[in-house]
Amino acid sequence: MSRDICVHTWPCSYYLELEKQWVPGKLSLTSLSLKFMTDKTREILVNFPLSSIVEIKKEASYFIFSSITILEKDHNKHWFSSLQPSRNVVFSIIEHFWREMLLSQSGAAVEESSSPMTKGKELTGLMACTQKRLEDTARVLHHQGEQLDSISRGLDKMESDLDVADRLLTELESPSWWPFSFKLWKMPSETKPKWDASMASSKAFGKEGIVIKIPAVISQKTESHVKPGRLTVFVSGLEIHNSDSLLMHRFEREEVDDIKVHTPYEISIRQRFIGKPDIAYRLISAKMPEVIPILEVQFSKKIEFLEDALMLRSTRTSPLAEKGYSVWHAASGLLDQAMHCEPSSGNQEGRPLQLQMSEPLISEGDSQELRQLQSAVRHLDAER
Repeated sequence: MSRDICVHTWPCSYYLELEKQWVPGKLSLTSLSLKFMTDKTREILVNFPLSSIVEIKKEASYFIFSSITILEKDHNKHWFSSLQPSRNVVFSIIEHFWREMLLSQSGAAVEESSSPMTKGKELTGLMACTQKRLEDTARVLHHQGEQLDSISRGLDKMESDLDVADRLLTELESPSWWPFSFKLWKMPSETKPKWDASMASSKAFGKEGIVIKIPAVISQKTESHVKPGRLTVFVSGLEIHNSDSLLMHRFEREEVDDIKVHTPYEISIRQRFIGKPDIAYRLISAKMPEVIPILEVQFSKKIEFLEDALMLRSTRTSPLAEKGYSVWHAASGLLDQAMHCEPSSGNQEGRPLQLQMSEPLISEGDSQELRQLQSAVRHLDAER
């Protein structure tokens, strides 16, 4: 999936320093860049990467109009005003993506720009993503199995309690002179401790069942009021916290009615009620592409991809996956091809020397790492 996907677009005005005037247009944020396009001529006046930003501030132009200023490394300062729905919303989202890019993606971006992407590195990245996805899925499926075991134990306890109640009723209905009535008052002593132990283990697992935790920009009622916070995905539900780590809301798995994926970076979660307003949250995060596949596993019947987010599923499916092949099968073929490729001895007719001395398709270090990831992925897939 291409990383440079449009996250959000806002109507605003941009200040032209040379002409001393404000130009109406739209400010567009992608996962890697920021650009401004005029409404009248559709001309792109500003287009720069987020990595070149030095500072983002809230300022006022002429001490009246609220604006956002962005300072680049080359000391170019950009003024944006008349921001809709509000200056705080635009500032919070841009700052979030800028900070996340600096924290997690700046080193990778520099490495990619300095060295070309080899086939071995590309396959290693695919295998690592597959391994992480399988680990997350295995955690969710393991907890679902624990929940089914807990339900089964609960049904066994209910059945035992019904048997005891039936025997007590029989004792009450039987005559007092019946010689075996005292046996009916005996209750299974192991039932209650066994149930308490199962409940304790289930609760302990639920506390540690964090699948993933990401920072996010959160809005609840209207898009004009946002606040920074975080989204935590548990195997048993979802939690939304503010920037002070205070719990705003917890969705149990059965309480989530629908999850809508607006873009690869924006989702909304809703819980419906009868006779009172629904509880709904909208979240934007630079780390959201890592969460959406996990939500697909947990809420497969409740998640909906809107039109702008359909690219997430189409681009995520490779031609090999459509044909029924897995990533590690493709890696195995390329590994075998690379390991069995031997340089030819001697010059052949019309073949230059450079082709014979060319580097192998995959380096020795990449092949070893791929084989380790391959064995780990196969182990996870077998357990699943």
